[in-house]
Amino acid sequence: MNNVSKNNNIHPPKSPLGDLRIYGLIGFPLKHSFSSKFFIEKFAREGINAEYLDFEIEDILKIREVILLNPYLYGLNITIPYKEKVIAFLHEISPEAEKIGAVNVIKVERRPNDMYFYKLTGYNTDYIGFKNSIAPLIRPEIHKKALILGTGGASKAVRQVFEDMNIEWKYVSRSSGNDRFTYKDLNQNILHEYKIIVNCSPVGTFPNVNECPDIPYEFLTPEHLLYDLVYNPAETLFLKTGKAQGATIKNGAEMLELQALAAWDIWTQK
Repeated sequence: MNNVSKNNNIHPPKSPLGDLRIYGLIGFPLKHSFSSKFFIEKFAREGINAEYLDFEIEDILKIREVILLNPYLYGLNITIPYKEKVIAFLHEISPEAEKIGAVNVIKVERRPNDMYFYKLTGYNTDYIGFKNSIAPLIRPEIHKKALILGTGGASKAVRQVFEDMNIEWKYVSRSSGNDRFTYKDLNQNILHEYKIIVNCSPVGTFPNVNECPDIPYEFLTPEHLLYDLVYNPAETLFLKTGKAQGATIKNGAEMLELQALAAWDIWTQK
């Protein structure tokens, strides 16, 4: 696996269906996918001759089948639980994705007239999506420390954003570690110190709308900023409970749209 290089003579084969291109999403499970809806609507609205398919695979090893059985596949989005596991299958990885340690976008390139030879390059657009979405809400005089709920692939991009914004951070998970609190550790003193809380876990996603991360919501104040990467429902119980305490809230819809647009730029750049 190497960093992305500028010289590349690999191009997708011409489809017998004309210029039709295929893109898709890999993850498990895939429910009410934002990516599918976003790209299907984009293709229809802009008259783009392309399809977007969901590839729900229970084992990341099946990524090879997805690529070989879809020879006109140009790009993939990667979601839970494969943002870290997929790195082992890449031929190259962009510097930002390597630094973050997670990939959510893959560009697929092939040799002309050779459907069995392909090259996979990994990128991370979660970073730019999250940074551009949360930045307008940050109040530097107040928001100096952040709690990141969950330790999966998306949380790594969030962590990197905070590092680059000089905001101290700690993970929150069920297990203890040097860089994290457990949920049981959280108390009034910690929440008084950490005024940004980002939910990077799937807790609260439809249909489990009555669930939320186990934090002491009673200690939230109007100085707190709660950001939920979950976008369905638009207002999760996590956000709703924070809002009741006067906290500023935002869901992940804008982040997802921004990262999707960045993915499209990657897939279509020459």
